[in-house]
Amino acid sequence: LMWSLLTPRRVPTVPVKNLTGSSPVNPALAGITGILMSAAGLPVCLTRPPKLVLHPPPVSKSEIQSIPGISHTCRKTTKKQAKKGKTPEEVLKKYLQKVRHPPDEDCTICMERLSAPSGYKGSQPAVKPDLVGKLMKCGHVFHLHCLVAMYNNGNKDGSLQCPTCKTIYGVKTGTQPPGKMEYHLIPHALPGHSDCKTIRIIYNIPPGVQGPEHPNPGKSFTARGFPRHCYLPDSEKGRKVLKLLLVAWDRRLIFAIGTSSTTGESDTVIWNEIHHKTEFGSNLTGHGYPDINYLDNVLAELAAQGITEESLAQEKD
Repeated sequence: LMWSLLTPRRVPTVPVKNLTGSSPVNPALAGITGILMSAAGLPVCLTRPPKLVLHPPPVSKSEIQSIPGISHTCRKTTKKQAKKGKTPEEVLKKYLQKVRHPPDEDCTICMERLSAPSGYKGSQPAVKPDLVGKLMKCGHVFHLHCLVAMYNNGNKDGSLQCPTCKTIYGVKTGTQPPGKMEYHLIPHALPGHSDCKTIRIIYNIPPGVQGPEHPNPGKSFTARGFPRHCYLPDSEKGRKVLKLLLVAWDRRLIFAIGTSSTTGESDTVIWNEIHHKTEFGSNLTGHGYPDINYLDNVLAELAAQGITEESLAQEKD
């Protein structure tokens, strides 16, 4: 009787996991755990860690289909040169209104008062340091001098992004190195999307040499983990995401060259703020399914890069 009073009500389970992932759990450890628990009168339940499923079951070439409503199954990019001919001042004039009486606040680029000259130091743009401009769509106000300097430090592609609220003026493009994007249907369903097939995207970017738009022009860059396989459900929303990803690919916004957040390696190809699902049949890394918010989240990330349904009208597939 005394023993039954001391026995805990909740039955503990002991998960025996292999933390290194390199070899099976030591059978002796599992055996000793079982002996100790059964000796204490406790049920033994050894749980296995959930399994990472990165890839779908094998797919033969005859099972791969093109995606209805989307032409082709492959898109290549080459180095697109930034638009030439217009000076930074001419580009910015399209997006700005002059401000005769600057508000009594700081310019968030140089942190000097807008009523005082720009505090930007460096190669001097051909603009008077005391001129102030207001961005037309969002209404944020800056020294013209600071905006020109910011534009010159960027991609110089004819677009501008407000440093305060990230509103995009013009068409934002990136610095993704040349490569290939393939996309097609495979006859398997993703967890959480059992009612449809799956869109598989395969990105391939080879290593190369950095161009003038990259962090270290002339230096070589690495490209780890390619080809990269990514997955979307073949639903109406999944197809919409794919169409927008194709625009992002053409605008060179899906990858960039920089420092990897996982390995710390510099001068390597990295993802660029548009999250992809690289895990097919599980979600142990957070890069898989099921994930009910993923499609909405990636649509918001694409919109933050200036890619929306209006973009599809501008760039017909």
